[in-house]
Amino acid sequence: MYKKLMTTNALMFILAMMALSMNNVAQAEIYKQVDAQGRVTYSNVKLKGATKLDIEAPASSFGSDSKPRDTRAKTPTPTNFPKVDTQTQTQRDSTRKVILQSELESEKKALEEAKKAYDGGESNPEVFKTKDGKTFRNVAKFDEKIKSLQADVDAHQRNIELLQKEINATN
Repeated sequence: MYKKLMTTNALMFILAMMALSMNNVAQAEIYKQVDAQGRVTYSNVKLKGATKLDIEAPASSFGSDSKPRDTRAKTPTPTNFPKVDTQTQTQRDSTRKVILQSELESEKKALEEAKKAYDGGESNPEVFKTKDGKTFRNVAKFDEKIKSLQADVDAHQRNIELLQKEINATN
């Protein structure tokens, strides 16, 4: 029981610290309460016997015109890191570009097929016949089919955009 309690307290503390470290537009007051069993609770609502924590708001550029700065530390390349000569790297880049071009052509063909499937699905409504021979449209099934076909078209269009972006980055 004590181990579970300590794990819960540690998790709550980590979550509270993560919440405090995030850049938020609104700053909330944070309270800490220790109950009779020694359990610590952090909250933005004042609880009985809780004390208000005095925590400074993190510096934030959210909502301002300034660009956020990259706070990640730059790690130097290790001296034993494998390196290749310029000619080998150029050859690798050329091969990569050929592969990307091939993938782009495949995606363009797949997009055309998806568009044809969409057009075919759109012109072929879902219907069902009753026992007495009447025909009705199954609108829900048709909408589901069209939604799926449109998702295929959208996925191929997005893949084409991403491949084009990668190809442009290799230039």
